[in-house]
Amino acid sequence: MDTNVAFTKSNLMAAQNSLELALKGFELLDKKRNVLVMNMMSFIDRAEKIQEKIGDTFREAYEALQFANITMGISTVAEIAQSIPEAAGFHIINRSVMGVEIPEIKFRKRDIRPYYSFYHTNPALDVALRKFQELKYLIYELSEVEDSVYKLAMEVKRTTKRANALQNIQIPKYKEMVRSISEVLEEKDREEFFRLKMVKKKKSVSK
Repeated sequence: MDTNVAFTKSNLMAAQNSLELALKGFELLDKKRNVLVMNMMSFIDRAEKIQEKIGDTFREAYEALQFANITMGISTVAEIAQSIPEAAGFHIINRSVMGVEIPEIKFRKRDIRPYYSFYHTNPALDVALRKFQELKYLIYELSEVEDSVYKLAMEVKRTTKRANALQNIQIPKYKEMVRSISEVLEEKDREEFFRLKMVKKKKSVSK
């Protein structure tokens, strides 16, 4: 406790108010942390499912691409790949979760339009193209989820730090301040009561 604090009723009320605010602040931060953790765990579960799907889809796409390379020739497949445009058609918006801005990738799944002639290709290339298209959309989703997990985790860390400061430093400090000032004021009240009793007794004796 700060030794410079005067043991007065006004300081007692100030300490009680500060204690009440600190307790409410801790309660709010604890609730916020719980909501953040729940959201983060939900994103982590989603990320695990997407990663598993990405692994399966990538394996299927790579197998189809390998077969296309064998049957059509690597140079032919590479030439066709050069004609496929770069990924586009998505945009990122932000939404708030307990004050944390997390990304949301907006995109529309489009039907695949071949960028090559069917005459010199085979179904394996079609399968590879379709699977890599699926991978693109899955990667969009995973990017959104992983970035959300990171931002929520950072906010959980900050919130926990603030909650711990209140719980372990501020709240004990104000509790001790309230206790100390209350004890001193109670002792003063007892002394004053005793003094008044003595004064009253002396007056009655003098009569």
